Amino acid sequence: MLWWKRLSKYLLYQEPHPYKSLFESGAEDRAEKGVGNQQKNTDAAPEQSEREEIPGSEYAEQSKSERAENAKPRRNGSNVPNGRRSTRKRSRGSTVMQDKPAGRVSENQDIDAIIHEKVELVYDLEQNRQTLAKIFRVPRNKDVVFRSLTIGIDPPVKALLVFIDGITNSQVQNMAILQPLMLLSGIFVHGTGGETGPRVDTFFKDTFDRAKEALVPNNQVTVTHTYARVAEDVLGGNSALLIDGYNQALLLETKGWQYRSVTTPQVEAVIRGPQEAFTEQIRVNTSLVRKIIHRPSLITEFIKVGNSAPMQCAIMYLDDLANPDLVREVKHRLESVSGDFMHETGLLEQMIEDTPWLLVPQILTTERPDRVAASLLEGQVAILVDGNPFVMVVPCTFFALMQAPEDAYIRWPLGSFVRIIRYLGLFLTLLLPAHYVAIIAYHQEFIPTDLLLAITGSREKVPFPSIVEVLIMELSFELIREAGIRIPGTVGTTLGIVGALILGQAAVAANIVSPILIIVVAVTALGSFAIPNYSFSLTVRVLRFYYIILGSFLGLLGIMVGFFIHLGVTATLKSFGVPFWAPVAPVTRKGNDYFLRGPQWRQKSRPDYLEPLQIQRQPKKSRGWRYDKEPWGGAGAN
Repeated sequence: MLWWKRLSKYLLYQEPHPYKSLFESGAEDRAEKGVGNQQKNTDAAPEQSEREEIPGSEYAEQSKSERAENAKPRRNGSNVPNGRRSTRKRSRGSTVMQDKPAGRVSENQDIDAIIHEKVELVYDLEQNRQTLAKIFRVPRNKDVVFRSLTIGIDPPVKALLVFIDGITNSQVQNMAILQPLMLLSGIFVHGTGGETGPRVDTFFKDTFDRAKEALVPNNQVTVTHTYARVAEDVLGGNSALLIDGYNQALLLETKGWQYRSVTTPQVEAVIRGPQEAFTEQIRVNTSLVRKIIHRPSLITEFIKVGNSAPMQCAIMYLDDLANPDLVREVKHRLESVSGDFMHETGLLEQMIEDTPWLLVPQILTTERPDRVAASLLEGQVAILVDGNPFVMVVPCTFFALMQAPEDAYIRWPLGSFVRIIRYLGLFLTLLLPAHYVAIIAYHQEFIPTDLLLAITGSREKVPFPSIVEVLIMELSFELIREAGIRIPGTVGTTLGIVGALILGQAAVAANIVSPILIIVVAVTALGSFAIPNYSFSLTVRVLRFYYIILGSFLGLLGIMVGFFIHLGVTATLKSFGVPFWAPVAPVTRKGNDYFLRGPQWRQKSRPDYLEPLQIQRQPKKSRGWRYDKEPWGGAGAN
């Protein structure tokens, strides 16, 4: 932008006036400007007419020519005068163009002041209606409904029901709200038991309380005194009932939007175990966890996160197990987030994690209620976000990222074997391509002679060094994997398999890469699929390029140096105060379920790095039947 444009924009910009009262400042400013312009036009009109009346003057000749020109009919049949079109563009500082934005900004400022300053309701129902209409931008906002009704008492009392069409249950409104209110009898004006006391002093109190009692059996009813709370609940799917003569409102539970039902897990699918996954409805998700944990100490707290569009979040923990400092830290981080729109766990995760600059995930995400329940029983805290089917669990360690829910549902020797395969896949994904590059470029003596001759013969016609062909194939496979994910349905899976086969065969036939490299890339891809956590798998896939570059420059020495640097950096990580490598670094004694899966009857203690309030998980003799007298009189062994 040129300097003169910036200067003109600065000079022509009109700062909105500060608001004087609710929704009146913009209207007053526009009214004053309109009166002033009208007065100027009125004062200038006599002077202009006097000039035109002077015979032979240039003003008279000019006015005659203009009137004659305007009297001609237009070619397009319009009645608009034939004035000459102005060739100049409208100025950005034009009063006509700036009155509306200035008034709109002032109106928005007034609404924000009502919300943030928690302005209280007034006693006049009509004034409450006007204020709420301004807050919800009615009548421009077509889905906000203001329904007037009359409470059926003697004398009748006016009321107002505010809700948003489409996210409320209309059947609940009609059967549990409107009918009870409209069919109330005159007992309200005679006190609580039909006595004939003075009704002037008790009329309003009895009306509001009895209306609340009539709605309580069918709905969850709360009372509020502020416009902000009314707007918050109405936007959340509830209905607000305002009664004439009261500076408070009844908030009624009428949520009724459509949501996806409980389905099987898509990311963490298991062969043996529960087949339920979280949905986008936060209340459904909390109920799925409560269905597993039948303990009164399970606490659910709701927190609003965000500024422009606050999202409903919930934290779940066991009050008799979770460390109070951990719970307090989680609540503090959520309440201090000032983002614009935190509608997804991935966005919120980036705002509350300890070290957002590193690739390693520091918060565990899962879609399985059974895994969340198991984490809560160890003393961890779960964070749920409304509208998202994934739940965050904190704190998180390296070993938690490498565990799958199915490990606990199979016998412990099999679970240990599966974990060994999983760690082997992690090692191959992270280091196999780098070792291939380092050995081919610097350490050919490590390869047996026959294998070395076979590799050399296959690479005889390849025009690229090993680092180039590895990068070509790795990036090509990542491209195929990303394309397969974005294509919907089974076509994506078919494209990934067929594309990899055709691309690999064509690359070998064209002498772009060697056949041994195709095997290396395929094994690397299979190892990445063995990592159970998607975020951690993506991290490992990115880090392997870091090791490939180190291996191409310094060989195995570069890989070793990079590996120790990697370990040192991750050793400094903490997830809500818990070291990332716990319980290995620092070493702790409690727990028997980290690298390998121990027997279930030996899981006597909870992880001590979480510092739970109850460290003992189960008694030492958890299998009581082993110590009972056998029917034939013997005793079981330990």
